[in-house]
Amino acid sequence: MRIGIVVHGPNIIDSGYALKLIDLIKTYGDVKARLGGTMGRTAVIDASLEGVIDISKKLVPSDSLKIFHDENVDVIFLLNYGKSNVTGQVFGYKVYTHYVDKIMENNIPVIQIERPGEVDGSIIPWNNNLDLAKELSDELNLSIVTPEEVYDNHIKQDDADVNQRIVHGVSPGENIMVNSVIIGKTNSDKLTLIAKDNHIVDIIGGELKQHGVEKLGEVDLDSAIIKTGLLRHAKVTPRIISHVDSDVFKVTFLDHAGEDVYNFRDSSLVITVGDDTTLISSDILYRFDIPVIGITDGDLDKVVESGFKVKNSIIFEVESGFDDIVGQNIKMSMFNGKQESYDYTNINEVKVRIEEIIKTINCKYKINYIN
Repeated sequence: MRIGIVVHGPNIIDSGYALKLIDLIKTYGDVKARLGGTMGRTAVIDASLEGVIDISKKLVPSDSLKIFHDENVDVIFLLNYGKSNVTGQVFGYKVYTHYVDKIMENNIPVIQIERPGEVDGSIIPWNNNLDLAKELSDELNLSIVTPEEVYDNHIKQDDADVNQRIVHGVSPGENIMVNSVIIGKTNSDKLTLIAKDNHIVDIIGGELKQHGVEKLGEVDLDSAIIKTGLLRHAKVTPRIISHVDSDVFKVTFLDHAGEDVYNFRDSSLVITVGDDTTLISSDILYRFDIPVIGITDGDLDKVVESGFKVKNSIIFEVESGFDDIVGQNIKMSMFNGKQESYDYTNINEVKVRIEEIIKTINCKYKINYIN
């Protein structure tokens, strides 16, 4: 039997269950595993699992499922470890629905293994092959939840208004991230996002962060990737992959956390704009020994438990609301609106140029050096 496994998110990897499940599923046939999503990449690297889980492409989970469908495997598994059984099951429903929309013939069984090891963990056979699901249910001591139960318990109420999206399994005080942009904070255990003309205009059960909403721009609530709380819960020891020095000093500009930071692995230095973008990007780039110069304004929403930064990184903290203004001036002055520059030979030259740009804007700033 040819088996495809889609691994989603850092929690299933950090818990050790991704490898355990892959090893178990191998007893049923030939296995190929790939990642679905972005944050799990760092967890794969830290666990030294690149040889087990393919992270070579940035793919949303439904696209990872589709690749296995196109390869005509016999069964596809989706491995996930949601914050709760509700968030995990709703996640699976949305992934499976998007996947079905992308294929012509839905003839390959898709089985989700959700929150293994937890008392509320489950196995969801999204279309068929109930026999294999039952066998794994006994093996893993997980209950079987049917697609109908997921829909009736968690999804049906979402259909009432296409301009609303209920977010399940939230807790008060959590960040709300839409397509990698922080747009608010929860103040309840019930959260609904409301959009008009493809723009988020209100939150029930939370407070909007207007600056984040503006940065997000247009959004399709049906297909948006929405997360609350920390992106990665486990406290980990990051694995460092030495950066290969190049003959040229390549500086890359990054102004949105949703961009694929892993594409910047050949950079000598990355300039990041925004508190959250700087936190997430520097944490990832730490694994590749790449320093950052961050442009922040102190408006930080904690999205990872520990944010690592390479030694010699530099953080500019400017006046509140000026980080985007400074960032756009840097992009135009130093990059001519592009994303890469080869005009500098070291990080100090870049720092001096950024100081010159900030001074022309006439805003206060301070510099923090990472030692």
